[in-house]
Amino acid sequence: MIINLLAASFESLTGVPEIVAYVFVFVFGGIVGSFLNVVIHRVPNEESIVFPNSACPKCKTAIKAYDNIPILSWLILGGKCRSCKAPISARYPAVEFLTACLFLLVYWQIGLSPILPVYLVFVAAMIALIFIDAEHMILPNVITYPLLVLALLVRILFPIVFPENYFSDTQFFPATLFAEQPAWIVSLFGAVVGALVGGGSLWLVGAVWKALRGVDAMGLGDVKMMLGVGALLGWRLAFLSIFMGAFAGAVIGVIVIARQKDKDLQTQIPFGIFLGIGSILSLLFGEQLISWYIATFVP
Repeated sequence: MIINLLAASFESLTGVPEIVAYVFVFVFGGIVGSFLNVVIHRVPNEESIVFPNSACPKCKTAIKAYDNIPILSWLILGGKCRSCKAPISARYPAVEFLTACLFLLVYWQIGLSPILPVYLVFVAAMIALIFIDAEHMILPNVITYPLLVLALLVRILFPIVFPENYFSDTQFFPATLFAEQPAWIVSLFGAVVGALVGGGSLWLVGAVWKALRGVDAMGLGDVKMMLGVGALLGWRLAFLSIFMGAFAGAVIGVIVIARQKDKDLQTQIPFGIFLGIGSILSLLFGEQLISWYIATFVP
């Protein structure tokens, strides 16, 4: 769960009903989702995400602005290109709608908090990585590296600029060992520990598995992705992200293998999909899940 320490009411600040803010966030999320579709399509192909303008992949006709309205344009056009009537993948409105809904959830959790833009960027990065990994089985460095840099900068600058604590891991061991130090040092230490737990643990599992079985069990893309996740969310939520991702991946893996005619235990399943889902869930509900688990199962 995101720490809601400086959540401001949109209505109290502007006098405008809160529902207006939710509508704005949803629309903004849809617009960002439209941009993410460009990222998902072009980044794996090492193409510019700025130029040229979007065009139909079949007839190459440039897509007009009125045909590029998130979600609505796809529905109005019946999922087909206006010029050549070629089908347009349902992935496009799905990404737009998913991004809009997740942006709404983040805003619902924290309101107009200074950390809001950071978490929206985080969610957008996770969505892009999930869909790219699903289609190409890669997690591009141009997304994972900036995510790590952003996480480290946020963990340093936010404690300096804002008196509130936005990072739950700083309240727990081992960050509490530095409790007497400036807040930014405690936060940065927490980020380093989180990165080690997130990325380091995956790297260790992959190294051990390769030593024992002689095959790669974990791609470096997964490791780089979880370095950024752990640095931003801290070690507790990074561990929870990996746990939920591994559990979901194992379940899906068993289903996929069971449906195969030739049972191949070496079937590759993009783990980044499940790590991304686990990371988003940890961002939104992680602290609640941890608190529930401790209250239910820990004496």
